[in-house]
Amino acid sequence: MKKTLMSAALAALSVAAVPALSHAQSADTGVYGTLGYAGSRADGADTGAVQGRLGARLTPHFGVEGELSGGVKDDDIDTNGVRSTIEQTHSAAVYGVGFLPVTPNIDLIGRVGYGNTQFKQTLAGVEGKFDADSANYGVGAQYKLDDKNGVRVDYTRQQFRDNDAADANVVSVGYARKF
Repeated sequence: MKKTLMSAALAALSVAAVPALSHAQSADTGVYGTLGYAGSRADGADTGAVQGRLGARLTPHFGVEGELSGGVKDDDIDTNGVRSTIEQTHSAAVYGVGFLPVTPNIDLIGRVGYGNTQFKQTLAGVEGKFDADSANYGVGAQYKLDDKNGVRVDYTRQQFRDNDAADANVVSVGYARKF
């Protein structure tokens, strides 16, 4: 069910990108991508991931984007005196994105979406994997270095629906490119 829902959401994102391509002549619309690092903190565990996004800015103030990340940093945690290692193996999410141009080079960003994250926990040499769905929302800013290149910084809150998964605060920084 989750894979079907994520596949449908990614398909909707690709269909939504088509109108953006037809309006690509406008400086404030078009297809973009980002590549960067995301640090996540949840219930005392600090993990990290390489994160990529592909989005379509459909109007100067609204767009959609998909996000994928793969874990690159794990953390040791103590639960009732028992030590284990936790890492995010991968995450996928889709968002509606609002843009507020502040200057010609700076946009403020707000995002609301849905995601799914898979975790791996190692306890006494035994690995276990689990995944959790989340409602995600956040804010950020993007600084455009020129017409095509920029830097983007975001804060995202992941509120997991599974009560066993602690909600996460995610801070990301990355290179942004308009295609």
